[in-house]
Amino acid sequence: MATQIPDKMPKIPAAETREVYEERVKAELDRLNARIDEFKAKADQAKAEAEINYRNAMEEITAKRDALALKWEEMNSSGEAAWKELQKGFESAWNELANSFEKASKKFDW
Repeated sequence: MATQIPDKMPKIPAAETREVYEERVKAELDRLNARIDEFKAKADQAKAEAEINYRNAMEEITAKRDALALKWEEMNSSGEAAWKELQKGFESAWNELANSFEKASKKFDW
């Protein structure tokens, strides 16, 4: 049974608070980390010839996840005015990561 690929980051209604947004993002980051662990386990089980492809996909996804984490830290250390502007960049990085997951999922039939 294939695990669902992550959805694109939902648009946050204007009435929602920063705290609710942060809780949602933290939950999604935990979900992404679980998926990365799952992908690593699959790569460990892959045949030698396919392992290189798995590893390359994991390196790309992990790098994007790390970039996302840096944007998240930047957002959380910012003031309220800058936070809203940084949120746009964070959501763009989130979408890039989700697209990488989708691409790898289709390529490796996960």
